[in-house]
Amino acid sequence: MRKAGIRAVALGAVAVVGLVAGCGQSVGQDQGAGPGKAGGHGGVRQVERAAAGDHGYPLQKSDIPWSGSPSPFNAQVKLADGRRVAMHYLSKKGLFVQDYSPTAKGWSKSAVVYKTKTDACQGITLKAKDGTVAAFGDFGVYCADGEPPTESVAAVATGPLTKWDKHLTKNFDGWEKIAVAAGGKQVTFSRGGNTLRWTKAAGFPG
Repeated sequence: MRKAGIRAVALGAVAVVGLVAGCGQSVGQDQGAGPGKAGGHGGVRQVERAAAGDHGYPLQKSDIPWSGSPSPFNAQVKLADGRRVAMHYLSKKGLFVQDYSPTAKGWSKSAVVYKTKTDACQGITLKAKDGTVAAFGDFGVYCADGEPPTESVAAVATGPLTKWDKHLTKNFDGWEKIAVAAGGKQVTFSRGGNTLRWTKAAGFPG
């Protein structure tokens, strides 16, 4: 298992965090490993925030200190219809999400995707295609000290982006890539030969 602490970000893909239009990808840093090799599956849960409609909030940012810019603990992606999704880590609280309405010209209230008190590891990866948004992030007890993650969270949302399906895999280095199929009907999270698939019809595997 490779070391995947926060310090690795400075030498990694921090520079590519940002806003990518259309079917683009926003990456804090690549992350790795799959569920079948180095850890067990966590529970599959659905995260739901308040109903869409109120987009009068400012964009929130991570409170985790980072020297330089941009911080890998913030990520944002733009959908083809002008909407945006932004995620950020909060120290000892977990992974949070907001979505932007081009009509209201504002953001939704920040909502938790994954709650944990462990350290944030590496960056956040976001990808959007054909109305489907997928993301992953990692956490670990000693990630701030350079240890690898112990919790890797994959999440997917569609439609109004008020519900996020999520899947937790424990004790491995985390996901590395996201591939969203045409039509947004399937998302594949991968690292090497290990994969995790979400489908619009069935969600994540149990």
